[in-house]
Amino acid sequence: MKITLNQDPSFGETEIIINCPQADEDILRLIAMLRVCQKKLVGILDGERHLLDVKDILYIDTADKKTFLYTEKQVFQSALRLYELEDTLKELDFFRAGRSAILNFRRVRSVRPELGRRWLVTMDNGEQIWVSRQYAGELKEKLQQAERSIFQ
Repeated sequence: MKITLNQDPSFGETEIIINCPQADEDILRLIAMLRVCQKKLVGILDGERHLLDVKDILYIDTADKKTFLYTEKQVFQSALRLYELEDTLKELDFFRAGRSAILNFRRVRSVRPELGRRWLVTMDNGEQIWVSRQYAGELKEKLQQAERSIFQ
């Protein structure tokens, strides 16, 4: 793969062009990573609305019919429902971990299979979250994709 960076103050905005014979899995993953850098969500904290970079969100969960966005140090409320966030973030390496949780795969530090076909996931900040049996297959698939991309 050849990478070229052209810097010029006269450029009005950043433009990324990918020239390839065919868009394979690696190219699609690269595009998804670029989209993560651009995507923002609105989180509410102490009555103020904050623009959050999606890459900074560790996980999302619901409690008492409210949706929360967890970053390294803060918890923000979201006006969106979990299924709306899932649809928006699916292509950006987020995955469903249970009926009430979505995890950012890029912020997973480690995973451990447990009894009952559940998995225990440790996030970058040390928090541990269970992935239910129903959603364990998606986690396994993401782990396999990550292993394949490392050895290619």
